Amino acid sequence: MADEKTKMIAVASAVMAYIRNEEDAAVVSTLQAAAPAPKKADVPAPVKLWGISGRQDMMHMRSMMQLKAFHR
Repeated sequence: MADEKTKMIAVASAVMAYIRNEEDAAVVSTLQAAAPAPKKADVPAPVKLWGISGRQDMMHMRSMMQLKAFHR
């Protein structure tokens, strides 16, 4: 009788330990999901000189045409 009682106590404690571990894992996963992702270092975007130069040329050409520099 005592042997069966100790077995039942062992089984009950094992089940409770398993349930406690599952609950802890669920809490940790929800905390990790709720935590914001670490921010990357703020690195400025590289300057694209070819694009800037092209746009500047287009704006200059348009302003010259608006001043009617090419109409005669």
